[in-house]
Amino acid sequence: MDNAIFGGLKVLDCASFIAAPAAGTVLADFGADVIKIEPPGAGDPYRNLPNLPGYPISPHNYAWMLDGRSKKSLALDLSKPDGRAVLYRLVQDADVFITNFPPAVRKRLGIAYDDIAPLNARLIYASFTGYGENGEEANKPGFDSNAWWARSGLMDLVRADEQTPPARSVAGMGDHPCAMTLYGGIVTALYRREKTGLGSHVKSNLMANGVWASGVLAQAKLCGAQFQPRRPRTHALNAVTNHYRCRDGRWLMLSLLNEDKQWPALARCLGREDLVTDPRFATRPDRHARSQELIQIFDDIFATRDLAEWRAALDGSGVVFGVVGILDDIPQDQQMRENDVLIPFADDTMLTINSPIWIDGSDKRPPQQPPKVGEHSDEVLRQAGYAEDDIRNLRGAGVIG
Repeated sequence: MDNAIFGGLKVLDCASFIAAPAAGTVLADFGADVIKIEPPGAGDPYRNLPNLPGYPISPHNYAWMLDGRSKKSLALDLSKPDGRAVLYRLVQDADVFITNFPPAVRKRLGIAYDDIAPLNARLIYASFTGYGENGEEANKPGFDSNAWWARSGLMDLVRADEQTPPARSVAGMGDHPCAMTLYGGIVTALYRREKTGLGSHVKSNLMANGVWASGVLAQAKLCGAQFQPRRPRTHALNAVTNHYRCRDGRWLMLSLLNEDKQWPALARCLGREDLVTDPRFATRPDRHARSQELIQIFDDIFATRDLAEWRAALDGSGVVFGVVGILDDIPQDQQMRENDVLIPFADDTMLTINSPIWIDGSDKRPPQQPPKVGEHSDEVLRQAGYAEDDIRNLRGAGVIG
């Protein structure tokens, strides 16, 4: 790891659940020394996520393995003055401090920006919230399911049609993209520090990232655009940007945005060259005007073969399409493996998901198994200069775990 970009960078991850801590995970991937600060006892509540109703049952804590990897755990009670004193000592030698406590909680715990920044002029203080730092909702708790997915309009926009109930999100669906936003903000602030020598306050939130994710249609609304009702799949306005079910029940998605060029190739792949000369579908306006008729034709054709057969027929044809993936596909996805999307833990026990950034000339740290609660408390405090008697006293007082 001699060429790790963030080798020697000290990060305090004083956050919970996913978006903010996952930004620390990416920093750790690139070599940063990330200390996870969590309450003694149960630790970060995120550790318990797989035990909640409806989540996949496994002997492994898969959620914590992904976002807690390659970090050290310091179990520290920030509600106690001595706990805050420990944190303040660590801050003096840190480069980045990450938190997602609401502003009022930060103030109560003494870890607001105004409390922390004076301790270290070079510190990057990164805060992440549900709905922003200002306004009447600043202290409102938020998860990606409500502040990112629901508030932004995404939950409503992805419905199959206007009669379908809004679609539920899946665990961490918004949090992990938001983590990349916070990571980008931290890295930008580090670059600024290289130029000015000064730290700064980096901010982001779930609501802002959700609107950014739905930005094309949100901007259309801001422009006063006239929207058309969302149609069922069978009544879509364009048959060649639609999804179709194969014989084995799997689905694929056509995305022929360059329709005039790719239409003949698609017809050949489907074994229906006659469609190219069919007067009903001769031009793009013709195909759009008769989209329902063409969708029915495609439904009948795609239902004659399994997904693997259609992939073989379409690959290399110039037709833009994609498989509607299912989770069962991922462990065997060779393209993901060859591009280091899936990588083994350092102990080679199983695969994990890589952070989605690669930089030539800089190695990433092989992912380490995540820590137990307080596993590195003594080590972190020793490195901060605490004597063994001090550590014992802090543990005896319940300040550290």
